[in-house]
Amino acid sequence: MVSALGMTAVLGGCGSTGSSDVTLRLVAADYGDSAANSSRKYWDALAKEYEKQHSDVKVEVSVYSWNDVDRKVKEMVDAGHAPDMAQIGAYADYAAAGKLYPVSDLLSIRTQADFLSPLSDAGQWKHTQYGIPFAASTRVLFYNKTLFAKAHLAPPTTWDELAADATALKTEGVKYPYALPLGPEEAQAETMQWLLGGGNGGSGYTDDVGTYTIDSATNVETFTWLKDELVDKGLTGPVAPGKLNRAAAFAAFADGQVGMVNGHPTLIQQAARKGVEFGTVPMPGRTGRARASMGVADWMMGFKQNGHAEQIGGFLDFAYSEKNVLDFSRKYGLLPVTSSASNTMAASDAAADKALRPFLEQLPTSELYPVGKTSWAAVSAAVKQNIGQALAPGGSPAGVLTRLQSTAMAADSSSAS
Repeated sequence: MVSALGMTAVLGGCGSTGSSDVTLRLVAADYGDSAANSSRKYWDALAKEYEKQHSDVKVEVSVYSWNDVDRKVKEMVDAGHAPDMAQIGAYADYAAAGKLYPVSDLLSIRTQADFLSPLSDAGQWKHTQYGIPFAASTRVLFYNKTLFAKAHLAPPTTWDELAADATALKTEGVKYPYALPLGPEEAQAETMQWLLGGGNGGSGYTDDVGTYTIDSATNVETFTWLKDELVDKGLTGPVAPGKLNRAAAFAAFADGQVGMVNGHPTLIQQAARKGVEFGTVPMPGRTGRARASMGVADWMMGFKQNGHAEQIGGFLDFAYSEKNVLDFSRKYGLLPVTSSASNTMAASDAAADKALRPFLEQLPTSELYPVGKTSWAAVSAAVKQNIGQALAPGGSPAGVLTRLQSTAMAADSSSAS
């Protein structure tokens, strides 16, 4: 359910009825999949509860789908009508443009200290934190227990075991022994998880100092292995990886047509609704467990334009209380971004919390996209559009990764200038 922010309403944010009255405007993404579980309900309830305790602050919330929310915020900022807060997918461009408050200007020390450190670190631009982690997830390998039992298989712990399991599943007639979604929907995620599992520790998209290393020897070896050992042997199903999107791969898993797929927490409910018996294990690496799981975080940020740092900080300190973080995480099957909420969830015996435990255990050591780089949006888009070509018939993993590296370096140079 979408509530559009009219420009006249936005402009009215500073024109309050009394000198102490402030209206905060929040734009947030919708994590629900229907009107019944729209994030709108969560935020409206949270705002109402906060306003009861703070009569001088009013919080107006607009919620947009993930297809629209980043664009909506950009349009508002470009028009000179930034919201006070935005909960969206990326923050670095706004930080680089000087439009955001540093987190230290907003949140209490107690709230700042409660965030999981990999997430706080990922929220930094030029060594200052501007992005406030809001929701997180990690990836694990889902496998169909029924199909594995039929083929007398154990879940894999290495790439060679994964390939052997996929071969056995193909022999049993499984449509997608390993579903490899490298289509444009979310290819950057599947790519990164495989890069993290490569030999020599697998570095992902960047090295330890944040320099792009997309065409490193290890990464080329990773995609060469994928092409030679999975794709060219017909172990990834009838749809070319470059044309298979994540949503289609998840739907096929829920329909019992997939032996293995790299997935995040939403697949739990999707598979369970269809009655698929599944298990999860850490994503294998070249010679053992991958160095890290890929983590994903979404971001909250405070815009400076309206000058409401104190009120923004007060509301966000409330929003990031343990109770409220747990409430949101449980409602949408996501991982808490704070230590206090994570510890409570980890100790819980509730079935829904226990189902998230494999993902939760990986979060403190997970590796996130290089979201602190203003070039990442362009690089991610290039990966989505091009990485599938590396595994196409006659495709060259080295050639595609080299071109992506050139794109990344050019984008990095442009964003720094």
